[in-house]
Amino acid sequence: KNEAEVRAKNIAIKDNGVSFYVESPWGQGEFNLKLTGMFSVYNTLAALTTALIEGISWETCRPVLENISGIAGRFEKIEMGQDFTVIVDYAHTPDGLENVLETIQEFARSRIITVFGCGGDRDRTKRAPMGEIAGKYSDFCILTTDNPRTEDPWQIFHDVEPGLLKTKKRGEYVIYLDRYQAISQAVDMAQEGDVVLIAGKGHEDYQIFIDRTIEFDDRKAAREILAERLGRKFTEGKRGI
Repeated sequence: KNEAEVRAKNIAIKDNGVSFYVESPWGQGEFNLKLTGMFSVYNTLAALTTALIEGISWETCRPVLENISGIAGRFEKIEMGQDFTVIVDYAHTPDGLENVLETIQEFARSRIITVFGCGGDRDRTKRAPMGEIAGKYSDFCILTTDNPRTEDPWQIFHDVEPGLLKTKKRGEYVIYLDRYQAISQAVDMAQEGDVVLIAGKGHEDYQIFIDRTIEFDDRKAAREILAERLGRKFTEGKRGI
């Protein structure tokens, strides 16, 4: 806001970060963050203001804030040299998914392809809203398993679908029971400038089914699939089954 003592202007949001100019009673200058999204601007202003009030100098604050690279599995970009963006995020609630997709819309130059699911043995009333949010903000959705736990995955899909069907992009989604195949399909579909969001599991390195728990990491899966698409060797480890 213009009346705030510490405020940002000239905000430019990109897929690889955000830049803005800060004005304050303690100093002013350009910030170039490694994090993206409007929420990163708000968080930076809050942290900067607190630090300045506590007597930490402007010169100390700026490089520290600019060098924050984020938390594993939270809006984590997967870079393998591809000409489109792949993001893994822990968003597994309606609010979380909407916040992430709104952030992506701030910099997306082309299509948004969202891979998501809903956990089993959890609040079923959130499933249709998850589908509606994914459909509202995405050009194409791929519905897949999250952690089904003791539930039948197809029942979970059935609960999500009414939300997807309420959106204007009705019908623009597919279902894959296998999460690895779902991620592979998203990567295969992606073209230059697209954004692929793999939502729901973030930093998790497992997937829970009724009869077993397997090793599964969205980030490793994405890197392996991207490496195959780009014709490179992948050495981070094999997919667990």
